[in-house]
Amino acid sequence: MRQYRRLVVVLAETFDQVLAIDGLYYLLLGVAVAGLVRGFSGFGTALIYMPFASSVLPPVWAIVTMLIFDIPGTTPILRGAIKDCHPADLRRLTIGALVALPLGLYLLVKVNPDVFRWSVAIIALVLLLFLITGWRYRGVLNRAMTYTVGAMGGFLAGVSGLPGPPVIMLYMSSPHAITAIRANILIYLFLVDILTFLYMAMAGYIAATPVVIGVALIIPYAVFNIIGAKLFRPDKEKLFRIIAYCLIGFSAVSNLPILR
Repeated sequence: MRQYRRLVVVLAETFDQVLAIDGLYYLLLGVAVAGLVRGFSGFGTALIYMPFASSVLPPVWAIVTMLIFDIPGTTPILRGAIKDCHPADLRRLTIGALVALPLGLYLLVKVNPDVFRWSVAIIALVLLLFLITGWRYRGVLNRAMTYTVGAMGGFLAGVSGLPGPPVIMLYMSSPHAITAIRANILIYLFLVDILTFLYMAMAGYIAATPVVIGVALIIPYAVFNIIGAKLFRPDKEKLFRIIAYCLIGFSAVSNLPILR
């Protein structure tokens, strides 16, 4: 009975903390846009959501909320991606992330929140610049490069919650079909989410308040993920890229610390 009462008290305190956070509506907007873009492009969740979240929540909380809604929220669209993916590349990318992720998480807890916000916005804008200008990696896309890019993504996942940029840039130079590229990026980001959550749980970084926020965002994120996946058409790749670029740019610029 005492344990039950204690649980009720903890839950009540947690909900009070959640409701006391300014800008919860802002997180809802961010997760809706992020889900839509993730659904039709295979990437974009962190690039769009993290600038929103970093302006409202502490760095660790921002990442935890994203992990909580992104893992179950992405699951409905995994089935189609699995049949289209390139397994060998995906395996190498994931192994690289597994090795480098702990270093990123170690640095995350040391970073100042303002530095974190600037880092998130700058990483998103730099990637956007590369995407818009059409920059391509001209080297050989061999096994070593794939492992390295996976490790870079893992490190960025830990330190900023943004594992996508290195992998997206790698696949800008890939000979694979657009469906395989989309599938590999989507599944890689999902697996990195799982690894990040496990590492953070083992390190004791998972707190009740961000978990509750993340749970509240699961349904809207999943709904907009499904809508985005329904909208995806391989023959309209250019249009989808333009839309994704505009949304990423808006999210990063509007949430720069200097404008908040």
